[in-house]
Amino acid sequence: MKKFFAAIVAVLFAAPSFAQMGSGGFSLNESTVYYGLRMGLNVSTITGDLLDLDSKAGMTLGGVIGLRVSDTTPIFVESGLYYSARGAKDFNLNYLEIPVLIKYGIQATDDIAILPYIGPYFSYGIGGKYKTLEGKRSSYNWVKHSDMGFKLGCGAEYNKLYAELGYQFGVMDIAKDNPTDDGAHTGNFFINIGVNF
Repeated sequence: MKKFFAAIVAVLFAAPSFAQMGSGGFSLNESTVYYGLRMGLNVSTITGDLLDLDSKAGMTLGGVIGLRVSDTTPIFVESGLYYSARGAKDFNLNYLEIPVLIKYGIQATDDIAILPYIGPYFSYGIGGKYKTLEGKRSSYNWVKHSDMGFKLGCGAEYNKLYAELGYQFGVMDIAKDNPTDDGAHTGNFFINIGVNF
C-alpha cells in the first residue's frame, strides 16, 4: 500500500509537466481524439447468496482513448484498458477491464470541464487468491473469470489534469455452479487521477 501511495504522489508531481505540453489533448470545442493515463483506488465488494464479503481496497492503472462523436454537442465515447484489483476482504480478484463510456462535456469555467458518464464494462480475471486455514487458493475455484456490468461517474479536467469518481456494479453472476437465482455480484467505488493529452 505504501508503494501505491508513493506512485500517486509521483503522478501528482509529474502531472504539471504533462499539463505544460503543447497543443492536443481534450477539448470541448472541437472534434478531437484524446488519450489519457489513469491511476486510482478501488473500494470493492462481492455480494450475493453464495458470497457476501466485506470490502477491500485495491488499485487501478489504465490508459484510455476518447473521441468526440458529434460536431454540435460535446458528446464523447471513451474506451481503454485497465488493470483493476478488486474483490472483497480476503478474496482478491485481479481483472483486465475494457469500459465503453458515453461522456457529456460541460464547460464549468474557462479552464474546467465537467464530464458525467455512463456505460458498460467488460472484465476478465487474470489472477486472484483467497485465504484458507491451509493457505492461499485460487479465487477462480469459486468464481468465473468473466464479469460485466455498468460504470457511472463524473470526471473533471483542468489544463489536461484529470480526476474522476464513480461506481461500477456487476450484472453478471460470477459464482461458479450456482444453484440459486442470486449468486455473487461485484461492486466497486473508485477514484482516479491522471492526465489527458
